[in-house]
Amino acid sequence: MTDKSASLPYALLSWTLWPALFSAGLIGAGFAFEAKAPLLWFNVVYLGIVFAIAAFERVMPFEQQWLRRDGETFNDVAHTLLSKGGVQLAAALGATAPMAVATVAHPFVTGIPDIWPSSWPLALQVVLGLVIAEFGLYVAHRAAHEILSLWRFHALHHSVERLWVVNTGRFHFMDSLFKIALSQLPLYLLGAPLPVFLWIGAVTAFIGLLTHCNIDVRTGPLDLIFSTPGLHRWHHSRVLAEGNTNYGENLVLWDQLFGTYFNPDRRPPTNIGISGRVSDNFIGQLFQPFSKKGYRQILGRRVHPDGQEVGTGDKGSRSPSGTISENHPVSSDGTA
Repeated sequence: MTDKSASLPYALLSWTLWPALFSAGLIGAGFAFEAKAPLLWFNVVYLGIVFAIAAFERVMPFEQQWLRRDGETFNDVAHTLLSKGGVQLAAALGATAPMAVATVAHPFVTGIPDIWPSSWPLALQVVLGLVIAEFGLYVAHRAAHEILSLWRFHALHHSVERLWVVNTGRFHFMDSLFKIALSQLPLYLLGAPLPVFLWIGAVTAFIGLLTHCNIDVRTGPLDLIFSTPGLHRWHHSRVLAEGNTNYGENLVLWDQLFGTYFNPDRRPPTNIGISGRVSDNFIGQLFQPFSKKGYRQILGRRVHPDGQEVGTGDKGSRSPSGTISENHPVSSDGTA
């Protein structure tokens, strides 16, 4: 943060930039969904927001050191294309044939009526769908932090040592599939129409870009509703009590209800990462969680709450902080 941050124009831009970029993304998505090639034009809008965020990261960064190269850009982009690209492909298939998941699932829930409020205005249907999907995202995200067999996949996302727009989509594909299943399946079973899925996807896409942005934005009361950059920076903290909070991907409603909301009145940490180690290359990162050796590497060193490391790479942490409570010992084979 530079001296210009004290100026009135800087302060105004800092307060208005998050809602402006989010609104611009949604407005662009609205035009894209009305076009003949909606997914193509949505990607055009999406990339436009990416470039806008990247530009503002250079002009008004939250953390100057996060502008330095970390050698992970290729891996970040590759994981983004694999995870986000797969989701978009599924959406494209769903536009021509009712989603495969719904077809498979409905025979097991025969007798349950279609209770989706299709008569509601689309905006209200999207809000309802977002709240329902967010519960699945919350459960999946929290489980990925508290269950070692799931953390092995989610750790890839937390292994970054800087936050910026490019590593927004840095997720292992298994992590992404788990979140998709828990967040979208309830909507299929309730009979939500395709436009609801598309708009939830748009909201998730743009909030995801903004939560990872390295821009000095101020979000104030928006922190009580949305997952904002400040809240997500706390989520990437190495400190267990800070990192295992703010699980919401779009909304913080479920964090508020389940007591995992965290937003203290101080600057979020910039020293982020995990105690374990992920592979240096994209292919290695994909396969590492499936081997016993890779599993142990990801879990990293065991650390007492007082901050002292007491183990080797064969013992692991339950969280991105690298901290593990003595109430949750880890055995020598890396399992809880």
